[in-house]
Amino acid sequence: MKILLTGATGYIAQRLLPELLAADHYVYCCARDKGRFDFQKFEDPDITVIEVDLLAEESLQNIPVDIDIAYYLVHSMSASNGDFAEMEARSAENFKKRMADTNVKQVIYLTGISNEAVLSKHLHSRQNVANILKTGSYAFTALNAGIIVGSGSASFEIIRDLVEKLPVMITPKWLHTKTQPIAIRDVVAYLKGVIGLPEALNKSFDISSGETLTYKELLLRFAKVRGLKRKILVLPVLTPKLSSYWLYFVTATSYTLAKNLVDSMKVAVIGRPNGLGKILHIEPTPYEKAIELAFVKIENDQVLSSWKDAATNNILYKGLTAHLQVPKEGTFRDARKRKVEDVERSLDKIWRIGGSNGWYYGRWLWVGRGLIDKMVGGVGLRRGRRSPTKLYPGESLDFWRVLIASRQDRRLLLYAEMKLPGEAWLEFFINDNNELEQTATFRPLGLKGRLYWYAVYPFHGFIFRGMLKQLCS
Repeated sequence: MKILLTGATGYIAQRLLPELLAADHYVYCCARDKGRFDFQKFEDPDITVIEVDLLAEESLQNIPVDIDIAYYLVHSMSASNGDFAEMEARSAENFKKRMADTNVKQVIYLTGISNEAVLSKHLHSRQNVANILKTGSYAFTALNAGIIVGSGSASFEIIRDLVEKLPVMITPKWLHTKTQPIAIRDVVAYLKGVIGLPEALNKSFDISSGETLTYKELLLRFAKVRGLKRKILVLPVLTPKLSSYWLYFVTATSYTLAKNLVDSMKVAVIGRPNGLGKILHIEPTPYEKAIELAFVKIENDQVLSSWKDAATNNILYKGLTAHLQVPKEGTFRDARKRKVEDVERSLDKIWRIGGSNGWYYGRWLWVGRGLIDKMVGGVGLRRGRRSPTKLYPGESLDFWRVLIASRQDRRLLLYAEMKLPGEAWLEFFINDNNELEQTATFRPLGLKGRLYWYAVYPFHGFIFRGMLKQLCS
């Protein structure tokens, strides 16, 4: 079959894509920015990547007419400006309109369980998208999931941050809210299984592990699997705003996402029983088993996708390619060069930079800069990196975004996503003379940007000189 996969660079789609290819489907991958699609990971003749922005109606003309199945796997909850509910509704309307001009027979939509009378803004928006999509000229299938547990998933990583960083937690009262988790492998199995399934056409199904747990129980069971002892005190006095800040400062989530998550966590997420699992022969993965499987992937460096790689920064909305050309005019530069002792060893060090490995020199200054960024609403250093040894264009790396990662060309180019009065790039390049060229470029925005550069320049001399020496040795 010919399948359209929207949100192709997202967490779910990156897990689903290999399964579709293994089943001999031809997949059209829709991405707002082709530069963020990892062509190295998916070198397959049965893939075509097309640029589609669902908010830009004219770009939907890039979607081919000859498709059989379409997956709708996009959302705007992490958007830091604008009304995400309005954006989601407009995207769904544009998508439905374009599908009417294609041969698509079935649209499959992954959303959240929403059985309560009063819903959060996020769940209400997702329900509204389902209502829009199901009125199209095709068969519609909705799969409604609770929190998704898997290596790199937002739920898993947030729970991991809380459990591994805090021996004692003073928490908001929504930790008593009940939810139903589901393993990422089960989500993918359902998404794949309902393709053309007669029993799934024009129907909606709640999917989960079948376990009903409170968020407190999720944390404590996670701790149990990891062999950690944790104490959790639940207080009724923490307001939604304080709860959002609590999540924001302790975990790697952005404040916008934390706020929307807190809003959703106040609502019970309990699915209605159905027979879809039996029809598809899917044996639900228990929550604790899902955690164990996630850590197997992490320990074997096999994390296929991470929610942290989502391009939530508005300055990257135009795509990675808009920032590939590092400007020279009107910029400040810190350019250093040093002979490399062993090229492969230096490349290994460059490709391991950041995350738990750090930045090789002046660690306390990097940590301090990350903390300052977090205090002013930035991403800080907590995003880390998906893999300890591999880098791909489009993924996050602490408070940077990877623009170019070409080991063959011996070049790594990063773009800053920390809060700055301007734009910044950091580049590592080993030239033909086996010299490592390390260049920090800053394009200031107004007087504030210039003052910022002069304020941090003395620290640059300390950090970048030491980092270059460590990378070359």
